[in-house]
Amino acid sequence: MNVALARTLVGTPLRRLEDERLLRGLGRYLDDVELPRLAHAAFVRSPHAHARIRGVRKPADGALVVLTADDVAGDVRELPVNRVEGVELMDGAHPVLARDEVQYVGQPVAIVVAESRALAEDHAELVEVDYEPLEPVLEARTSPETLMRFARSAGDVDGAFAAADHVVRTTIAIPRVVATPIEARGAIADYDPGTDLLTMYLSAQDPHRPRAGLAHTLKRPDDRLRIIVPDVGGAFGSKGVVAPEWVATALAAKRLGRPVKWAEDRLENFLAAYQGRGVEADVELAVAADGRFLAVRATIFADLGGYLLPTTPVAAHTTALLLCGCYRIPAAAVEVVGARTNKVPTGPYRGAGRPEAALLLEATVDAAARELGLDRVELRRRNLVPADAFPYETPLGWTYDSGDYERCLDRALELVPPERADGTGYGVALYVERAGGMWESAEVTVEPSGRVVAASGTSPHGQGHATTFTQIVCDELGVDPDDVTVRFGDTASTPRGVGTFASRSVAMGGSALLLACRDLRAKIDRLGEALETAELRQIAAAAYDPGRLPPGEELGLNGSARFTSPLVFSSGCYAAVAAVDRATGKVIVRRIAAIDDAGTIVNPLLAEGQVVGGIAQALGECLTEEAVYDEVGQLRSASLLDYSLPTAAEVPEIRTAFVETPSPFNPLGAKGIGEGGTIGALAAVANAVADAVGEWVDPPFTEEKIWHVLHRKGEA
Repeated sequence: MNVALARTLVGTPLRRLEDERLLRGLGRYLDDVELPRLAHAAFVRSPHAHARIRGVRKPADGALVVLTADDVAGDVRELPVNRVEGVELMDGAHPVLARDEVQYVGQPVAIVVAESRALAEDHAELVEVDYEPLEPVLEARTSPETLMRFARSAGDVDGAFAAADHVVRTTIAIPRVVATPIEARGAIADYDPGTDLLTMYLSAQDPHRPRAGLAHTLKRPDDRLRIIVPDVGGAFGSKGVVAPEWVATALAAKRLGRPVKWAEDRLENFLAAYQGRGVEADVELAVAADGRFLAVRATIFADLGGYLLPTTPVAAHTTALLLCGCYRIPAAAVEVVGARTNKVPTGPYRGAGRPEAALLLEATVDAAARELGLDRVELRRRNLVPADAFPYETPLGWTYDSGDYERCLDRALELVPPERADGTGYGVALYVERAGGMWESAEVTVEPSGRVVAASGTSPHGQGHATTFTQIVCDELGVDPDDVTVRFGDTASTPRGVGTFASRSVAMGGSALLLACRDLRAKIDRLGEALETAELRQIAAAAYDPGRLPPGEELGLNGSARFTSPLVFSSGCYAAVAAVDRATGKVIVRRIAAIDDAGTIVNPLLAEGQVVGGIAQALGECLTEEAVYDEVGQLRSASLLDYSLPTAAEVPEIRTAFVETPSPFNPLGAKGIGEGGTIGALAAVANAVADAVGEWVDPPFTEEKIWHVLHRKGEA
């Protein structure tokens, strides 16, 4: 007999199970970790964007330890750089500590450890570094040095442009932005010489990627590294790679023989945590007389900063491969020039190339509609990939697994229909998001008490994994949420995994968990049949009693799975209404429609929360956010006084809906929802602002910038 399933929770808006603990102040973040004899680290950072290092002189006494590049040269490698298919990478991996040259303001030059953070900072000021300043390079388009290149072409691009009735050209710049999580980065390193085990507590996005990166950089086998990721106060991509500060903290702990903690302050976070976006592109769209898109061609100049971090090449590569968007475009050619500049490196920030691709393409489609005198919505409708064409392979080589782009467009128009009024603009934008891919693993155990413990290689930093994963477990095993514990974030107690990024946790981690539950379920059913009971607690008790186990059954009640999948592709359509005050240039976003297709939605409440949060971040990019560097490479927006984040006052009415076209590539049918709001809202609002002022304006749409546009046009 089979154990009866309790009810169906997948698809139910179950409230977050994590919230009570966090709202009661019972969360445990990096700063809550207390270890005996804990010392504290501070970093000596470059004040120059580009300079040679002529020498470093340490203070005579006072600090517990001071390490420079010369001190650690034999113990470390440069940080690893992930290889991306088809991408040419140049030498430029980030060093742990700068040796001969610094490439950006804030680059770590030395680590200083003392009994307290204040003392460490005081002693860091006593370290004397002899710099020879060099001329910085600050513009990607004119940089003489590249760190990566990528090019891909398919179809008769030249022929399509030669035959086109119209060729539409745009040049669009997307500035750098700062992730600014509530909790900045940090690490605690604790080395046990007796077992040769290095334990690191990290504010990170997952435990297994940091372990792999640290094992490489520290030249240690990964079984001699334990990574613990406690609660994390946000990341948005910026905590997804090995930080040079983590490595230096580990080296200091080993040298000192006691635990060492580094907790980043807000100024360090602005200067030294990697930034997102930073793209300028020339885009061309070949269009037939009837409005059909014939080809797209683009050159993308990506500002990569001074070095390659592990995932620096990812965003620009993603931008390039998504430049066909939701449209049936027969031919395409893209080139990425990843330039070295004397700024902090860039990396994946929420969306990681998808918002850039959507903005570049959707702004160009609007430009085509204006030049051809066609309705913007109708032009899009004529060129959408039809719902019966999936799986659909784009000319740039990615296969979209499922979608219904026209239904997304129709729903967006229903929720926020076009409107015309003086000073008001309307924008619409479609997007495709790559998600998932690679592999993920999970383990599920029913304890003798009948309680279920599920362990995943992915790890949350605010998304609600414990809730969504509990829903999957409950449906598969027929248990109540109160009887499920989900474990993350510790390499000693969770299976190996790839991690939490790229909207992959439910599609990959959730699917692995589903399969692990089914593996476990098979044993539950066998034991239930042999024991003639459907009661899980009775089955669990018997599973741990050798005298009651049927012949051939192993002791315990466990299931495990490793799930592998190609990429899946979420999609959606956003519409926005924006008003522009002609006297001041102030942009007010009135309404946004957010239509997202993430396949099967496990928890609509949490999915909507992801959409709304993503839209809020996109509004920051639209209205105020920009990492501004001056002519010598100093970051002039290096505090929350100068780098303005959106508040609740800037968030407009948001009307959301989901279109569900399940993916055929995983057993849940799930795709990804974590980044859609950031992708679709940026392009839709940008098109609305362009509609309101009568020409394209690069974000952010600050009052000063918009006022100058209107003043030049004689409208202010």
